[in-house]
Amino acid sequence: MGSVELMFKKVGIIGAGQMGNGIAHVSALAGFDVLLKDVDMEHAKAGLEVIKQNMGRQVHRGKITQAEKDAAMKRIVLIDSYEPLRDADLVVEAATEKEPIKREIFKALCPVLSKDTILASNTSSISITRLAAATDRPEMFMGLHFMNPVPLMQLVELIRGIATNEETFQKIKAFTEKLGKTTANAEDFPAFIVNRILLPMINEAVYTLYEGVGSVQAIDTAMKLGANHPMGPLELADFIGLDTCLSIMQVLYEGLADSKYRPCPLLVKYVEAGWLGQKTQRGFYDYRGETPIPTR
Repeated sequence: MGSVELMFKKVGIIGAGQMGNGIAHVSALAGFDVLLKDVDMEHAKAGLEVIKQNMGRQVHRGKITQAEKDAAMKRIVLIDSYEPLRDADLVVEAATEKEPIKREIFKALCPVLSKDTILASNTSSISITRLAAATDRPEMFMGLHFMNPVPLMQLVELIRGIATNEETFQKIKAFTEKLGKTTANAEDFPAFIVNRILLPMINEAVYTLYEGVGSVQAIDTAMKLGANHPMGPLELADFIGLDTCLSIMQVLYEGLADSKYRPCPLLVKYVEAGWLGQKTQRGFYDYRGETPIPTR
């Protein structure tokens, strides 16, 4: 491995939402040039604004200096086509957790890229092998699953597809470590490690609510004080987004064909109502007032 040039210089990120802007944030702070793209410039600018605010908080808390923030912000360039990604060393797809959308992105992206560009997906549950097969470089493709919120969370799951080669894995591992993150290697099974364990727990908490075993408040208090979790499972579901929780449960249920992964009907109902958690101001809690109020 000694002869392999491990370090990337230019990183493309597709998706400037919660995950994408977090990945751009940590990449720019670590010294990488970042090209950030979303469905349109408005979304990309909104993502850049979030990065600016989050870095501002880090300066305020003494985690980084003003000079580091200014330098990092200068490294992030917003783009509105795939063309500028031609010479990127790595492109990370961080679009919404829907396989057809991710496939469309790879179909449009691959013809533009240099043959040396490595591709990664920040998917939290979809098969890496299957996504890789939708590209022209399955051996240079892998899963790079950051946790939310990216600037704060220490872990990144590294997932190889069946075709991922060793050089790609080593380069991505070196990149992740340069970001100051800790890696955990996961096999390419539905939802990998964290979500395979976390989401069924959240789903079970929703069942506990659905069956009237406890109220929202009781369930969250029980898990915070009884299991020492920093956030209760329903509070956490609202933070993740109930639509994301549901889509991961559906991937688990379909991928593993085990009834224990059946999404709770109450979770489905909340998503159908458009009550997706913090991002829509209502989920298991109502966020429209001064303090969050349980909705059940």
